[in-house]
Amino acid sequence: MCPEQQEASLSVEGEPGSPEGEGRLELAFSAVSADRPSREAVVAFKFGGSSLLGAERMLHSAGLVRETAFRSRVCVVVSAMKGVTDRLLAVAERLARNETQKARRQAEDIAALHLETLEELKLAEGKHERVEQEVQLLSRDLLHETPRQGRVEVNDFLRDRLASFGERYAARLFAAALGKIGVPAVPVASSDFVLTCETFRDAKPHLEHTERHGREILKPLLEAGIVPVVTGFIGATEDGRITTLGRNSSDLSGALVAHVLDAEELVIWTDVDGIYTANPRDSDEAKLLHELSYDEAHALAASGAKVLHPEVLPLAAKREMTVWVRNTFKPHARGTRIGSQQNGGVA
Repeated sequence: MCPEQQEASLSVEGEPGSPEGEGRLELAFSAVSADRPSREAVVAFKFGGSSLLGAERMLHSAGLVRETAFRSRVCVVVSAMKGVTDRLLAVAERLARNETQKARRQAEDIAALHLETLEELKLAEGKHERVEQEVQLLSRDLLHETPRQGRVEVNDFLRDRLASFGERYAARLFAAALGKIGVPAVPVASSDFVLTCETFRDAKPHLEHTERHGREILKPLLEAGIVPVVTGFIGATEDGRITTLGRNSSDLSGALVAHVLDAEELVIWTDVDGIYTANPRDSDEAKLLHELSYDEAHALAASGAKVLHPEVLPLAAKREMTVWVRNTFKPHARGTRIGSQQNGGVA
């Protein structure tokens, strides 16, 4: 555990029952229709930044969680809202160029974006005030890193600290979105259990420690019927300094959490329909692949295809976990299934 990484209180968002002013979101979830997991089974969801960009998308994604939470225990891993990590790293580069005032304005804009998203969630008054306080505390810490004047020493440690704010904001807001639609949820800092080496910006997790401490933190929440909303992308060194697992590593965070919880499935929610034979934005001949074995998915990645973070499949294979790649905005679509068996694949 990392004492200096303790963040705002893990208070439960929402109560079981009727959503506050929201109609029931009837969203199909067909990925597990063949063999639905029992209520005791664990499903891990990882949401990419495009799935969380703004209150409307957060509430839509929260509906996907709720539909699955009726029959399984669900743990969620979140990326930063789309574009936020780039903006945070741009703050670091402005500080490195001694453009202090511009860096400060950028940091203030990032803080304002998340407060605006909170306003758009339209939480009940008491809940809004509590989440607002948590977001303001995060913003205070972010602005502390970007003083109005004076030179700031910029190194990879600072870059990781700055980059971590996107996921930390997103976890709080997404837990609030779940609470709004009646799903009890808490934000959880992955830096409290993902122990890494000291290679800032590309840290490697220590799996045994992460498993042990992750179970201690996450399992009691699941057993209490609470959805943990875990920050992707970040970990911490043994002495509590924030690290990141490298750019585009939230898929790895999702696999780590799924591995820790011995989840039956990991669902990676993104803005494409699944895995293709080529980039569909570049090639009219790209074919959607419905079924892949671990080896086939690994071979696709080795050939240069953008599939998943390279460490996801080895972790999934260790637990014989099914991995789905699905489109948040087309929840009725099946997506791509990756597992120990391949059942024939091109759409």
